[in-house]
Amino acid sequence: MSDTDTSESRPFPCGVDPRLLERLVCPVTRGPLVFDADRCELVSKQARLAYPIRDGLPIMLESEARDLSTDPA
Repeated sequence: MSDTDTSESRPFPCGVDPRLLERLVCPVTRGPLVFDADRCELVSKQARLAYPIRDGLPIMLESEARDLSTDPA
């Protein structure tokens, strides 16, 4: 590893690799997801669901997702 390569030592947000986040889509709509670093979630605006990230792993199950339709605007 060179002195300029710090990708191995730099912590990723919520412990998940950003390259993985770029490839994931909503399992319900197949649409894009928005990363919410504050809540460690992947948000599907189309499905109004937020998928949690636990221990660096996105949990892409509809049954585990938080329903955003009940959140205040």
